[in-house]
Amino acid sequence: MLRITNKEFSQLAAYIKANYGIHLGEEKRALVTGRLHQVLIQNDFRNFSDYYEHIISDKTGNSAAILINKMTTNHTFFMREVDHFEYCKAKVLPYLANQVKAKDLRIWSAGCSSGEEPYTLAMVIDEFFGKERILWDAKVLATDISSRVLEEAKKGVYKNEEIATLPAQWRLNYFRKIDNEKSVFVDRIRNEVIYRKFNLMDSPFPFKRKFHVIFCRNVMIYFDAQTKCELVNKFYDLMEYGGYLFIGHSESLNREESKFKYIMPAIYRKE
Repeated sequence: MLRITNKEFSQLAAYIKANYGIHLGEEKRALVTGRLHQVLIQNDFRNFSDYYEHIISDKTGNSAAILINKMTTNHTFFMREVDHFEYCKAKVLPYLANQVKAKDLRIWSAGCSSGEEPYTLAMVIDEFFGKERILWDAKVLATDISSRVLEEAKKGVYKNEEIATLPAQWRLNYFRKIDNEKSVFVDRIRNEVIYRKFNLMDSPFPFKRKFHVIFCRNVMIYFDAQTKCELVNKFYDLMEYGGYLFIGHSESLNREESKFKYIMPAIYRKE
């Protein structure tokens, strides 16, 4: 296996931090080498220095896209941190249904990975509004930095064992079996999620209208304290008053640095 020198690791780590916000400490050296080794071999790079020079000189962005696809884990599953979805249905949606007179809900799944989170939100919304769903514009914006997982998410196809944790009524109402191994979301749900490639480090954010709900769960664990603080402040500025921010249970906000109000573990609100 090709070895990575201290200088090469520092260069790559600095590039990834500057462009994607992901902090790679020394303990990630073996991970970086392992995930990129095959890329270097397949493209006949002699070392990581040549690979780094190729990335920064490639104006198409394709090499950078391959890099970030390799470096992001994208591990998720249906009903992850299920209490968030229960709270959303019991507290957030009733509040917004009463508050948002234009019937225009703006919900963002930031770092959506392979689509389990935004599709779950779409099902929660559909179930909550029932027959009145047709009266609401409540599509979920789902973004991720990895083009690879976005392409998979758009298909809406999952193994039957992956959807086994979902309520039986959801599996009946929202899925169509492809075969004995896989199922696909019905168009009614699949069309309610808009997938876009987006880098949370972009500045300023391009959104013209503010969100009522932002899910950004288990994403900020890859960021250092300053990057995380800056991102949370962006979320605050981009959220309607009364809106909710959901983060991962392994994450927390510094209450002295954030203007969000703590509601309960991993749930915050702009008031």
